[in-house]
Amino acid sequence: MRFTLRPRSGCLVLCLSVSLLTLLLQSLWVPPEMTREEPAGAGRSPEEQGHHGNSVRRLALRLEALSSQVQRLARERDAPQPAKEELTNLLQSLRQDQEGLVRSVERELQRMAQKLESLGHQPHTPRPQGDHRPQTGLREVCEVPEDPVYPHCAEKVEFLQARWDSDPCYAFYGVDGTTCSILTYLSEREDFCPPHPGRNHSAPPWHQQPHTHKEKAEVRTTLRPLYEVFGGIQGPAGRFIWSRVERLSACWIKAGHRIRENTIKTTSLQKRVLLYPGVLSGGAGQRFGAMVDQGGPLGELVQWADLSASLFILGHNLTFTTSQNHLHSVIGAAPGKGSCPIQRPLPFDIIYTDYHGLAHLQGAMGLAFQHYQCRFRILDSFGTEPAFNLGTYARSHGYNTLWGSWRLQPLQYMTMFPHTPDNSFLGFVSEEAMVEQEEREEEVEPGPYRKDNTAVVYGKQDYMWQGKERYLEVISQELETHGTVYQPPGHSAQLPSNIINHGLLTQDQFLQLLRRAKVFVGLGFPYEGPAPLEAIALGCVFLQPRFQPPRSSENSDFYKGKPTTRQVSSQHPYAEEFIGKPYVWTVDMTNTTDVQETVRAILRTEVKPFTPREFTSEGMLERVHAYITHQDFCSVSFPTWPPESALRIHLGPLGQSCVSVCRRASLVCEPALFHHLNNPAAFTRLGLSCSSMDQEVDNHIFPAYSPWGRRCGLQRERLLFSCAGSDPVHRRLCPCRAHRAGQVALCPDCL
Repeated sequence: MRFTLRPRSGCLVLCLSVSLLTLLLQSLWVPPEMTREEPAGAGRSPEEQGHHGNSVRRLALRLEALSSQVQRLARERDAPQPAKEELTNLLQSLRQDQEGLVRSVERELQRMAQKLESLGHQPHTPRPQGDHRPQTGLREVCEVPEDPVYPHCAEKVEFLQARWDSDPCYAFYGVDGTTCSILTYLSEREDFCPPHPGRNHSAPPWHQQPHTHKEKAEVRTTLRPLYEVFGGIQGPAGRFIWSRVERLSACWIKAGHRIRENTIKTTSLQKRVLLYPGVLSGGAGQRFGAMVDQGGPLGELVQWADLSASLFILGHNLTFTTSQNHLHSVIGAAPGKGSCPIQRPLPFDIIYTDYHGLAHLQGAMGLAFQHYQCRFRILDSFGTEPAFNLGTYARSHGYNTLWGSWRLQPLQYMTMFPHTPDNSFLGFVSEEAMVEQEEREEEVEPGPYRKDNTAVVYGKQDYMWQGKERYLEVISQELETHGTVYQPPGHSAQLPSNIINHGLLTQDQFLQLLRRAKVFVGLGFPYEGPAPLEAIALGCVFLQPRFQPPRSSENSDFYKGKPTTRQVSSQHPYAEEFIGKPYVWTVDMTNTTDVQETVRAILRTEVKPFTPREFTSEGMLERVHAYITHQDFCSVSFPTWPPESALRIHLGPLGQSCVSVCRRASLVCEPALFHHLNNPAAFTRLGLSCSSMDQEVDNHIFPAYSPWGRRCGLQRERLLFSCAGSDPVHRRLCPCRAHRAGQVALCPDCL
């Protein structure tokens, strides 16, 4: 049966229907704040719950607006024809849409009925122990407190009210957008707000001390369990690390015996150590690993392998990972994007990582990153000077780079060579010369160091050889010259015709080639790698080019952007400055006469295998043990190691850094001793009369003396104590010290 409604009667019926539907939906639409006791995810995901609530709200608002419009038109029933036409059009459009509208209402009513029925039959269950949601009352109303002890509380609440859904970690910790949940989070997880009345309050979980680890660090006599620690490392990089540790295992074990007898006098507590080379993680790690089989850089892998072996031999508890997911798991990161602090106290005493890993840790730890950053040690091949490390200072003084500004203690950065005394020299182990014949089962020559008149060129990719043809031609006239350049399948390397190329060799094959060679030839790149020291340890002479002018971030794309002002005078400054002749000869590569005369002088020279103590396994164990025992970057006090007795104060000339001043005196600059010079008494001790004592300006060359006006400057920011840096109008006060023979990192009384 069909009824035809006149416009006026149709309006009345429609108004009544719409109003009733609106009231019904508004009564069933319960705001989220009123359903806080409903278990999260009961029968529906958070996304589905949000979609359900939004659809009901939209429908109610639509009906309410429609009701208002129809009522307005009903009041105008006696209006002129245009209004009546508008009403007619409205009724026609409504008839076309009414079936869909009714179906929408029926669906929403059915969902609500099912929800109410499930809530009515749902038994009460206690909160899971791991449930992080705040237990707030049904009608609890919270106000943001004003407490001078928590001055940032209101600011943080306002931020989370606008951004709480930007990271799932907030919901994980119970934030649902209400003021009460935000205050609970900020008081119990981030400590920005005072505790909720009636709730137990203690330090945030990640602020608490973990259970004391009382196991002693005993020197180990086997490395087999370490291979299990490496079990999760995949790909060429992992294989390289594993094989290097295995190849040098006998040396490590013997060094452990010697250091236990001669160096470690007392037993210390075992450290829980995480090693995370971020450069090997994710897609970047896959690209880096692929380069290992194509002649890519191996220096970083060498250092990670040797650090792992050192820590394990010294008796510490190691975790090694290259997976970001595993990293998040072992540090207790909250699920999400890293805006929130970790769930529990950090279970590691020390974390060794690199710049890539440092960024990954910051992205996973939230506020806890700053709390625990004193436990980080950053493997940094080329060094980070203090002027680049402090972000505000770097930006205002022209030292800002992509790699700096982490605000760590500069000694937390650990370098491959002792070129930056502001950092800690970690180093690595060169392939040692004195290895018994039976430990080299593949060795076929009766005399392991019998030398032929041959040269091996240092450069595994052919681009490194470009532009060096004349230099190599002069060398080839005196020596049979060999290369180990990577050749892609189906291609040959683009090398001069007088070069015998073996292709990319395994490490054992490469070392066998070096044992027969007289000279190891540098091409100018790669910079400061481990290979020259391994060649010297196997009885080779290292021939390298001199850089004039020196390479730096000002004129070298490689050093550009690196957080250092170093002036690199040759391909391998450590070999040039700390080893020198007869093992290392540095030449002007463009001067063919100089090159020829140098090669002939080398052929007249007999050298034996040589390894500086600091690059032996025993030397590295000694150094790592000293760092773990004495370096404490979590203390607010000034360092007490090295002892003050090691201090030798030197007043530098105008325009010289403390690195240069101490080196000229055959000493090294020790930044941990700077605080002994940062007082008026130090100037008096040096016979300097100060007309003023300036401590109001940040300057990384302070403490320093300016003869113009007899102005003395003290350092007010301890992170800016810097051995590097010079100024043409200041004479620097330099904390120099002596060092043990062959061990630059340690003073004579440092063990």
